[in-house]
Amino acid sequence: MADDYLKPSKKALSGGVRMLVLGIVIAAVVGAVYLKHRQQDAAPVSTTPSAVSVDTSKTQIPAPVLPSPPELVSSRPKLLDLGSVTCIPCKLMAPILKNLQDKYGGRLAVEFIDVQVKPEAAQTYGISLIPTQIFFDSSGKELFRHEGFFSEEDILKKWKELGVDFASSAEPIAQPAR
Repeated sequence: MADDYLKPSKKALSGGVRMLVLGIVIAAVVGAVYLKHRQQDAAPVSTTPSAVSVDTSKTQIPAPVLPSPPELVSSRPKLLDLGSVTCIPCKLMAPILKNLQDKYGGRLAVEFIDVQVKPEAAQTYGISLIPTQIFFDSSGKELFRHEGFFSEEDILKKWKELGVDFASSAEPIAQPAR
């Protein structure tokens, strides 16, 4: 009987149950009022078959919008690198891009765009990760896209796969063979 003081009295227990039930009822009323208010704000929806339509525009992934052809058309293929001067892989790409420009500048256009300075470029080219390298033929058509660090050796190997061989002494093919 010494532990009787630890047991709640029946009166206290029934009072606690009443408070719990009252709290549930209040929560239900508030929830119902909220839902009714939210439904009034929504536009009315017709359920007739002729009025039902499915909006598929949000389920499709939009293709990147490329800049106008004058920006990409040149007499030579183009390597476009989109990155930032603050990201580590982008910093590692900088000397590679410079070396490509120095070695093949007359046969290859090399361009870097800092997407922190020009954030619209990331949207224009559909960039989700930096650095991203985009390979274009001389007509401005995208041939290949790579995300992340890309070594000079791998870049030259990819150009060769695309039909442009910078290792040969001859001028590269203006539009790579398909």
